Amino acid sequence: MSSAATRATGQDHLWSVTEHLEDILTTVRPLEPIELQLLDAQGCVLVEDVTVPVSLPPFDNSSMDGYAVRVADVAGASEEYPAVLTVVGDVAAGQAEQPHVGPGQAARIMTGAPLPPGAEAVVPVEWTDGGLGEGPVSGMRAHSAAPEGASGQVHVHRPAEARAHVRSKGSDVKAGDRALEAGTILGPPQIGLLAAIGRGTVRVRPRPRVVVLSTGSELVQPDEALGSGQIYDSNSFALCAAARDAGAISYRVGAVADDAETLRATIEDQLIRADLVVTTGGVSVGAYDVVKEALSSVSDEDEAGGGVEFRKLAMQPGKPQGFGSIGPDHTPLLALPGNPVSSYVSFELFVRPAIRTLMGLKDVHRPTTTATLSADKALTSPAGRRQFLRGTYADGEVKPVGGAGSHLIAALAHADALIVVPEDDTSVEPGAEVEVVLLG
Repeated sequence: MSSAATRATGQDHLWSVTEHLEDILTTVRPLEPIELQLLDAQGCVLVEDVTVPVSLPPFDNSSMDGYAVRVADVAGASEEYPAVLTVVGDVAAGQAEQPHVGPGQAARIMTGAPLPPGAEAVVPVEWTDGGLGEGPVSGMRAHSAAPEGASGQVHVHRPAEARAHVRSKGSDVKAGDRALEAGTILGPPQIGLLAAIGRGTVRVRPRPRVVVLSTGSELVQPDEALGSGQIYDSNSFALCAAARDAGAISYRVGAVADDAETLRATIEDQLIRADLVVTTGGVSVGAYDVVKEALSSVSDEDEAGGGVEFRKLAMQPGKPQGFGSIGPDHTPLLALPGNPVSSYVSFELFVRPAIRTLMGLKDVHRPTTTATLSADKALTSPAGRRQFLRGTYADGEVKPVGGAGSHLIAALAHADALIVVPEDDTSVEPGAEVEVVLLG
């Protein structure tokens, strides 16, 4: 069982939000590192610094299509008095050997091609006649197809300083530099950098696999017809999306009917692909709270220290919660309440930090700030409960969205922040400073 087993709980004991979260974060451990191919590592967290093996770029190269020249040969060049240079050859990207550029000479060069020996700068093709009097663009294309050793002349209409339009070797990163540090989340730019320095694989903590399932015989899948007393299953969709947003790979399981044995078997079947299990619904004190029934029996039978403990938290929404582990590998499980707002708020406060901890991140929480409450009337909150109200945040102000009901999913869809009302406050007046959890 979790470390909470060492504390006296009691049926009426109310855990604080901080206590529950602390118990989760001290129990959940980062996943073991593995070596992955670059594209498979997207979204994962590096576990070691990556050092640059070779400078980037690895050689001086041109940043423009144009002509590689010596500075002295184009000094004073103008439209009226152009510098006339002999073209000694072409330099293309990936070309192993380059012509030597001597006095009075130039070499046609493509973007990314190595600066040939003897050359000191590149003049863009737009600064020239393109060679033999042709237009700059068509002329460049024509000469790029010329045979090796082709010659001709080019008229250069502007001077160029040393190293003009030349990307220097190591100007991006130098050999021995630290390209990426441990703890970096690998997004597209980081994947590109790793490929650019020649890394085909990287050592990371994998993205956690999160299995989400909802419970309730009243739940119907979207696109199906609703019967009497039925509602659509929205929680599993919202929580799967939230898990992906947190960085996990999520798997959604269809809603499970109110049968403890069916639920228990379903969860056990899912453990093969789960680093974390999230359930929603069935954790209160009603006659059909099957999650509590099914997982409490697991807690009683598990002699190896696992099991799930169900608690009451001093918060609104989200009072009933469950946390522990299940199965031979003691896979963490978080049991959330079934009301849509309760389950989502609970996810943001408890599940998201658990996912980020499994990833090996140091900062696992949503950012918070203080804001001025913009409201028509005072906010009320039950004594002794930390309340989380939906709101919209902009320019240092936060405005409540919808009411406090835990079923108001439409209001949640328009919110980008949670307004936090502390346990000791029963009323917050308009214009007061409040803590805000930023969800966007």
